[in-house]
Amino acid sequence: MLRETSIEEAWRRKYPERTVLVVSVSRDGRPNIITLGWNMPTSVRPPMVAISIGISRYSHKLISESGEFVLAFPSEGMEDAIIFCGTYSGRDVDKFKATGLTPVKAKYVKPPLIGEATVNMECRVVGSIRTGDHTIFVGEILAAYVSEEDKPVLFNMGNSVFKGFKCW
Repeated sequence: MLRETSIEEAWRRKYPERTVLVVSVSRDGRPNIITLGWNMPTSVRPPMVAISIGISRYSHKLISESGEFVLAFPSEGMEDAIIFCGTYSGRDVDKFKATGLTPVKAKYVKPPLIGEATVNMECRVVGSIRTGDHTIFVGEILAAYVSEEDKPVLFNMGNSVFKGFKCW
């Protein structure tokens, strides 16, 4: 049977969820990383993804201006970086330096890839839609990369607990 509940309680029960890191870049070339839970594939041909970012976030401004981002799927061992990148603003701190993550030059977009991630995807924004206090950015995937190591992808289990899974 079902009981009616608050929307907040219902959302708490959605875990586990795929967590991603999204890299954007400022006009002067300084990269920023944001942790996101709201992401999904949207098309196979052409390959596209969607991410949802709060309008007040620094990454929202950067992606709106540049029209580019890198979608990175974190691997085991990146838990602290995930929490840090989701807690602090890139307006105030260089998240690559603060976390020790390795920026890797991308082939088609200005934001760098994350060397420690299991998967990286270079994306160009092809559309966006404002949804209340967030914007959904749709990105066409221009190039994809996988780690040479066979690293499990991290999932958010809730309450800042992460667990790695090999999904392939």
